[in-house]
Amino acid sequence: MEQLIQQIINGISLGSIYALIALGYTMVYGIIKLINFAHGDIYMLGAYIGYFCMTTLKLGFLPSLIAAMLICTLIGMAVEKIAYKPLRNATRIAVLITAIGVSLFIEYGTMFFVGAGVRTYPEITGLLAKRFQFGSMVVSMQQIMIVATTIVLMTILQIIVRKTRIGKAMRAVSLDKDAAQLMGINVNTTISFTFALGSALAGAAGILVGVYYNSINPLMGVMPGLKAFVAAVLGGIGIIPGAMIGGYLIGIVEVFVSGYGSSMYREAVVFAILILILIVKPAGILGKNIREKV
Repeated sequence: MEQLIQQIINGISLGSIYALIALGYTMVYGIIKLINFAHGDIYMLGAYIGYFCMTTLKLGFLPSLIAAMLICTLIGMAVEKIAYKPLRNATRIAVLITAIGVSLFIEYGTMFFVGAGVRTYPEITGLLAKRFQFGSMVVSMQQIMIVATTIVLMTILQIIVRKTRIGKAMRAVSLDKDAAQLMGINVNTTISFTFALGSALAGAAGILVGVYYNSINPLMGVMPGLKAFVAAVLGGIGIIPGAMIGGYLIGIVEVFVSGYGSSMYREAVVFAILILILIVKPAGILGKNIREKV
């Protein structure tokens, strides 16, 4: 029983990371129906920005987290302006190919500047290094920090989406972009703000992973990005609570497969879930199947 609870705790910690990344996927898709495959690489950049802040600038965790979120916000807005905005009325396949191209550009551009080697985050000391033991179960302060940070950021996101003018604009554009524009909503600004929010959350996820797992590399965003995409589809892509649920479910499933089976199969199981959900309920857990008249 204690081992089961330990695995659930580990799964929630990992799922928090996937949930933060999945929120970016689901918000962008909800607004402009785009799968931004470069999103996982924004997460990677957040990890490197946090590394630079903590090693070169000698900043603490919280200032580094804020810096990573702010810089990733600017990068996300720049990607949207340069790569996606000119293709606003292009075919979906053109935009999808561009997203893959942007992803590869960020990965290998980062590799050019920082090298392909693995970087190690500075050793965590003080309060974040503490561990709490309950029988055979161990809960680290880092796990508590990851879950707490994720909950705070998700709460702020929900407040922005539900209570602010820009949040109402996001929901309006998501429902009907043309009608929203006719009602005076600046669609371009709303889309840029959506990219900014998603990129900020991805940057936060990057530094959290760096602190938790210690090592980072330029290709670290590929697999977590794909898993976060699976989480978004599982929960219902375009639905913010669905991304949270999907992220936690994928995190728990992955930890269970590693803990009770073999870590070699965890990716296979995650993508098997994607295939299964697309066959059984393509709209996701919280999504609703919508019939279109032709």
